[in-house]
Amino acid sequence: MVIDAHQHFWQYDPVRDAWIDDSMQVIRRDFFPEHLEPVLAANGVHGCVAVQADQSENETAFLLDLADKHPFIKGVVGWTDLRDPHLRDRLAAYAAHPKLKGFRHIVQGEPDVNFLLGDDFCRGIAALAEFGFSYDILVYPKQLAATAAFVQKFPDHRLVIDHVAKPDFKTGELDEWAAYMRRIARSPNVYCKLSGLVTEADWQYWQQEHFEPFLDVVLECFGPNRLMFGSDWPVCLLAADYAQVKNIVTSYISKLSTTEQNNIMGGNAISFYHL
Repeated sequence: MVIDAHQHFWQYDPVRDAWIDDSMQVIRRDFFPEHLEPVLAANGVHGCVAVQADQSENETAFLLDLADKHPFIKGVVGWTDLRDPHLRDRLAAYAAHPKLKGFRHIVQGEPDVNFLLGDDFCRGIAALAEFGFSYDILVYPKQLAATAAFVQKFPDHRLVIDHVAKPDFKTGELDEWAAYMRRIARSPNVYCKLSGLVTEADWQYWQQEHFEPFLDVVLECFGPNRLMFGSDWPVCLLAADYAQVKNIVTSYISKLSTTEQNNIMGGNAISFYHL
């Protein structure tokens, strides 16, 4: 089974979605399951994990409602305030929903590079583990030092790095990013998503070879059993269509065994998110 481990839905709102600026006209519209389902079918993808794009509990409810209505949405990564002193009450309520698999905070947007290490936030992460929820780590390379310390605090929790931590594919500078990713990957409970690649590259002129040195690093340090394919649709449409995004990954991993390819393209997501 092929699973897209990372995509989004939204009903476009110009105020809430102000991050979609003038350079992103192609995604300034609604994106619903009826838009994605035929795209997945055309690309041989059997299901997906819908990930939060807005930091609100309304977003979590919106995604869970879509997942209830569309069986191809196999899991949801939602948002709740992980620093809320009443978090456990919220998580107890969320635990009743079988398709809610984990949570994410948009840490990349936090001005404090050590946000992940805050006491209140770490208490929230510990609570997620109690209820069996995973956590998606969305950071920029400047936050990887904190990320490396963060994952060591939670050696038994299911954690996944989104978008290979958004390295700079435009310049090809990878040494510092690679050093931190190798440190993070030493924690065997941490996975990594092969997602969000094209949007961190030159949107018009990216080439497959721009990504390969970075993919070499994560394949070497995470191995084929802790990597998962994700499209980042519809954000990927800024730079590529779905087939192109999928092909970046499938062509790169074609050198691996069939079992390893199947794991990256779906098996690891099924295992990690308990789909």
